[in-house]
Amino acid sequence: MIFFKRHIKERLIELLKDFRIVYLTGPRQSGKSTLVREVANTLGMSYYTLDDSALAASAESDPQGMLASLPKPLVLDEFQMVPKLIGAIKMISDSANGQKGIFLLTGSSDVFRSAQAQEALPGHMARLELYPLSHSERHGESLNTIDWLIRGTFEHSMLKPLDRKKLGELLIEGGYPEVITKSPRSRNIWFNSYTEGRLFKDFEVMHQVKGDYHTKLSALIRNLAGMTGNLIKYANIANDLTQDDKTVKRYIEILELMFIIRRIHPYVRNSSKRAVVGMPKLHFIDTGLACHLLGLKQPEAIHLSQFFGGLVENFVYCELLKHATWAEEDVSFYHFRDTSRHELDLVIERSDGSVIGIEIKASMSVKQEDFSGLTVFAEYAKEKFLHGVLFYSGDKVLPFKINNRIFHALPISSLL
Repeated sequence: MIFFKRHIKERLIELLKDFRIVYLTGPRQSGKSTLVREVANTLGMSYYTLDDSALAASAESDPQGMLASLPKPLVLDEFQMVPKLIGAIKMISDSANGQKGIFLLTGSSDVFRSAQAQEALPGHMARLELYPLSHSERHGESLNTIDWLIRGTFEHSMLKPLDRKKLGELLIEGGYPEVITKSPRSRNIWFNSYTEGRLFKDFEVMHQVKGDYHTKLSALIRNLAGMTGNLIKYANIANDLTQDDKTVKRYIEILELMFIIRRIHPYVRNSSKRAVVGMPKLHFIDTGLACHLLGLKQPEAIHLSQFFGGLVENFVYCELLKHATWAEEDVSFYHFRDTSRHELDLVIERSDGSVIGIEIKASMSVKQEDFSGLTVFAEYAKEKFLHGVLFYSGDKVLPFKINNRIFHALPISSLL
């Protein structure tokens, strides 16, 4: 297996120097265990995994005793398997006397997103997310795209064009480290195993679902794969699948906690008179998994399918999401759509409230009309609007002046 340098590693080590507990979360098979083993070796931490059934059983029966028996500082991998440990970890953290970097925890389900868990460890813990590989990590590049977009200095250069077949290949591959070097047949086997052995199993174990959840979840997850880049209407999904809408919403929430999907909420300015649609937008954390669930195995099939545009948008979002984990400043992602059906694919909001508008097109050409969503959004965001870009599959960085604003068309290949 090829080992890749993860850009988040330096930030992880930095946080261990400043906090008693660091929690690294993200989807199964994204590389968390490999990364924390590297960090443990670098910092001299002991390493244990709660995938070890004996250790998990001990933690379940006597969380305080089990933790007391392990040498510290300590890595606990797959921490979400025994949530009972939160209280025991808090006790050790409370008596730390200023010591930092006592625990490095990992989990494939976001157990610390609950209010109860957050209240248990106020100020003690830093949280980081690790996603499947970005293309900059795959190719050893160090440019952070979020920082680049914030700076807004887009040189009018030539980059590599991406034809539809190449885009299709990128979508099928996704970013899971174990997948990207596999043949198409082996990749299909891996995703089958991931879906049955990880997704469905973890769903049952971690969330205590009852009844015929497997059939319902299987139908739902495939339905959602076809909705990438679309607004989520829970009642419509429930009607399509003849399921209860409350169950659909709950399952979607669980899938988000498991880092299978991500709901992007609408950008709203309270001071604006323009009415904004309040529904979230759906994306998968990995386009390779989405393609697999849709039965799209060949690049030629993808670019001819009805899902191509949504999957390309999903791909750009995923790359930006990954870069956000190690960018110089924290950012948040939103989408925009008003009641007049003007929409913008992505909004990146900085900590000072300024925003960058992003439109995504799968085509290799771009024209002024393609910036209509950006121009409407710029008027909506007013003084908060920093600048706007349109990602497309051509090869040139191009400026467009519209309503006395300069927008830029950027090749999707600038993310690779």
